[in-house]
Amino acid sequence: MEIRPILSALLRSKTGAVLIAAQIALTLAIIANALYIVNDRIERSNRPAGIDEANTFFMTLGGIGDIPDTEAMQKRDVEVLRAIPGVVDAAWINQYPMTQSGWNLGLTTTPQDPNSGIAGATYFTPDSLTRSMGVKIIEGRDFTPDEVRTVDPESGQLAAGSVILTQQMAKKIWPDATRYVGREVTLGSGAEAEPMRVVGVVERLMTPFAQSSDNAWNSFVLPVRYLVSDGTYVVRTQPGQQARVMRAAEDALVKLRDDRVLIASRSGEEIRARRYQNEKSVAGMLIGVTVGLLLVTGSGIVGLASLWVTQRRKQIGVRRALGARKVDILRYFLVENAMITTIGVVIGLALALALNQVLVSTMELPRLPLAYLGYGVLALWGLGILAVYGPASRAAAVPPAIATRSA
Repeated sequence: MEIRPILSALLRSKTGAVLIAAQIALTLAIIANALYIVNDRIERSNRPAGIDEANTFFMTLGGIGDIPDTEAMQKRDVEVLRAIPGVVDAAWINQYPMTQSGWNLGLTTTPQDPNSGIAGATYFTPDSLTRSMGVKIIEGRDFTPDEVRTVDPESGQLAAGSVILTQQMAKKIWPDATRYVGREVTLGSGAEAEPMRVVGVVERLMTPFAQSSDNAWNSFVLPVRYLVSDGTYVVRTQPGQQARVMRAAEDALVKLRDDRVLIASRSGEEIRARRYQNEKSVAGMLIGVTVGLLLVTGSGIVGLASLWVTQRRKQIGVRRALGARKVDILRYFLVENAMITTIGVVIGLALALALNQVLVSTMELPRLPLAYLGYGVLALWGLGILAVYGPASRAAAVPPAIATRSA
């Protein structure tokens, strides 16, 4: 089939073709970036936190007034929690992943240079996070009881002689190293900064902030008992026991003392759901926008094709009378639509890249992979063929005698 006659026909009636091409271009630009954002949000919300989320829950209690026996309270609370049937382990902890608030301090290998530190989420506990949270040690060991320091925030500074790093943070501190145990870092900078020896490296432990970048795994753990009246406890249960143990733990700690209240009790999975609720809402909204745009674009192609079939009814009949087959008529409209779609996607590719540049600078997204543009082009070409196929089939099925009949 000659392309030139089809192009000539489009140029004689170009308004509709221009509108459809523009609609295709805009749709491609939006859906390519929208689907990329959706995938980014879904991948972000599914990133592993490095803990046994399915069998872990966290409890936060707030003290009422001054509590003088905070150390004894913490120890007793952990004893009570560990005694509940179905509990694997429990620990006092200052913070936990994906809460969007918490401690964040810097570690450095050169305390004389305050700008050389790398910031990370600062977890501290007198107990074992590897047992109580299911954090996986990949090098070295867990803390020993004699490494635990007791720190009163009213009279002392946070300090420790040993530290456990996440693999991600260790790589950032020593980018050329392959082993990290035995190396030294300091908490903060200055002449009074105390060296800490790395005793272990964990595969990952997500920060409370759950950043979108790989900083989400910049974390380290200190063996510190922090004497505060507010207490947060992590409890790890046997599989299938989480809900029952959570209820028992709430009752046990509430009844244990009357000078504090239960602020929150949440499972690891619930914390994840709360943290990524907005991301999933955005993803759902963008999926809806994408589906809506595809429906509108498909409807526009169907409407324009139907209009052209009606306007060319006699032309189709004459061609059929001169020997054109049904497949020739069908192919004519399909090629015509393919030409319009191709013009639209070429413009759409440029628009998609321009829109992505705006998103990169405003939302800190990575650049749009070319695969998403390819998927968008294929989707719109397929949509164009499907949308025009119905009107084209009806046009090809009209008998020549009826098509050429005068109104």
